[in-house]
Amino acid sequence: MKISPQWVRDFVDFDVNYHQLADDLTLAGIAVESVSGEGDETTFEMDITTNRPDAMNHYGVARECSAIYDLPLRAIEPRLPVASAAKAASHGASSGTTEVVPFPIEIQDEQGCARFTARVIRNVTIKHSPEKIVRRLALLGQRPINNAVDATNYTLWEMGKPTHVFDLDLLEGGKIIVRRARDGETLKTLDGVERKLTSEDLVVADAKKPVGLAGTMGGFDTMITEKTRNILIESAWWDPVIVRKMSRRHGLHTDASHRFERGADYESTVLSCDRVAELILQSGGGELIGGPIDVVARPLDMAPVALHLSEVRRILGEKLETGEILRILRRLGFELIPEPAEDIEFTVQVPSWRLDVEREIDVIEEIARLHGYDKFPNTLPAYIGAVVELPDAPKEKKLRTSLLALGYDEAISPTFISHQDAEQFSSVPVIELANPLSEEASVMRSSMVPGMLNMLAYNLNRGSNNVRLFEAGNVFEAAGDKTAEFKRICMGATGSALNASVHQAARPLSFFDLKGDVETLLTAFQHGRIEYKADTEDYYHPGRSAAAVVDGEIVAQFGQIHPEIAAGRKLKQEVFLAEVYLDRLFKLGLRAVRYEALPRYPAVERDFSFVFEDSVEFAKIQKTVAGLRLNELRTFVPIEIFRGGSIPVGKYSLLLRATFQSGERTLREDEIARWSAAIVESLQGLGGVLRAS
Repeated sequence: MKISPQWVRDFVDFDVNYHQLADDLTLAGIAVESVSGEGDETTFEMDITTNRPDAMNHYGVARECSAIYDLPLRAIEPRLPVASAAKAASHGASSGTTEVVPFPIEIQDEQGCARFTARVIRNVTIKHSPEKIVRRLALLGQRPINNAVDATNYTLWEMGKPTHVFDLDLLEGGKIIVRRARDGETLKTLDGVERKLTSEDLVVADAKKPVGLAGTMGGFDTMITEKTRNILIESAWWDPVIVRKMSRRHGLHTDASHRFERGADYESTVLSCDRVAELILQSGGGELIGGPIDVVARPLDMAPVALHLSEVRRILGEKLETGEILRILRRLGFELIPEPAEDIEFTVQVPSWRLDVEREIDVIEEIARLHGYDKFPNTLPAYIGAVVELPDAPKEKKLRTSLLALGYDEAISPTFISHQDAEQFSSVPVIELANPLSEEASVMRSSMVPGMLNMLAYNLNRGSNNVRLFEAGNVFEAAGDKTAEFKRICMGATGSALNASVHQAARPLSFFDLKGDVETLLTAFQHGRIEYKADTEDYYHPGRSAAAVVDGEIVAQFGQIHPEIAAGRKLKQEVFLAEVYLDRLFKLGLRAVRYEALPRYPAVERDFSFVFEDSVEFAKIQKTVAGLRLNELRTFVPIEIFRGGSIPVGKYSLLLRATFQSGERTLREDEIARWSAAIVESLQGLGGVLRAS
């Protein structure tokens, strides 16, 4: 958001240069991210937190300057001509009293619209805005439209209150109604889009049709044009929740909705309406008809806050003078009422523009930030006890260290995903967000795969083709009326396993590279034999994926992403993923690293060539040989696999290598022959046919 410090000077006479002003505002919590331009063309790029809509305008920033520099703040006081009562009588209708209402307002939804203020101006000339208004709006990146619309934009950026102007002659039925839309109604908004409305939408309507989407955008059919002569100015207070939901539902985020979503100033409706009227009358002439039409559906009273000076000093750790506390709060618009009670020194009346201040600690925070956080002495908090490490912390540290050593970089993705991703990558009941930021982030993630795929795609789309990432975090699923969380690690890899050089050719990543990485992680834990099964989730490539099973429980699944999934996400090359279920893996203890001397006696190798049916997997072969319990058998690994040629269809030839070794003596030939015969016999029991030994 841009702010012009020259515009701020309209309200407070600070005597510091703009760079010093930027630093002082930032230290007070109103962050200035950058300064551009010079002199009157200087602008601040501001980063205003969502709880401070009161500071998203020049008058709000001026109020902060008033408190920082202890300077008076000039009020916004519109100067309007005396309204024409006679004209009001000729164009309006009486509401049963002696007061003439130039244009009746009816609020049917009191929850959605607590207050609606309007003014009527007739015989206006629509033309270009004065140079000062055009220049200031342009400095903020705002495009001038005409003097009536620019008056609302100028007021928005000046005092932070969104307003709207209607062509009065295009409003049918002689009144304004604030109501819920009827299912099937449509409204063409100012951006030219025809929007289908439902009963969840709050609209400003005339007697026949909707003419504006409340707090978000006005209607196209009643907008101000060069033909407009009579104007209705609207300034209302809209419920933040309703505006936020409408804005998300219609995908329509505007300057107005941005402020109403965060809570506008309830008491500023009349003032902002008068300010717009003043600017229109100054530039386009015309006659003000009657007074402000101010309809209050329900009052919004800010609850007072009890302030204990002893609590201020306890929290801030410094004895601030009472006068300093009072000065800061009064400059910010807080009213302080002395209390006779012994434990409460003041009751603080919170101003209507500070909806974020509800408790005593909020008031203390205001005192602290305006006094200056840099002025408080550095002290360490009192603490009795010791740092307690979480039970799984050593295991998490070991996994992170191993992954970094394997060449993976740690990354973080959002914990929200779309319904589509949740359905595609998990089957558990999801947790819906009550107020999602968008359709793409409407549920808590039930899988970490979508986030990892998005991060890999982000890198690939920017020319980084060799990527290895991992993310540690939680996934969530609904468990009745509660939420269940499970720890996961997701690994993603794509690109080359070996880069090309003068010594070797490039080699792309394969399933076995990822399998090796997963095995490296699992070897850090105490476990028996690891088995691998081909049964994985549908989003993996069949035949290029596996699940790691330890003690009968799946602790990880990994493999290449299914080509259809990759194509749907426009991934340009093969992508491999692994999911490690930490809640299951952490049931195992970490493996203690022990030193073992190199064996003094030689190892003996024996090769076995067998033909097996395709249905016989190596895991089954390995398990069968392990069942022989040969203590001197150090390794038993496949060396070569062959299909075709003299090997019948449906079978394959497998060359296996056994390594025997003793740590106590040199092995005898008859022992090796006996063990080899036992291996051959066990493999023949699986239907294997010995080709050579």
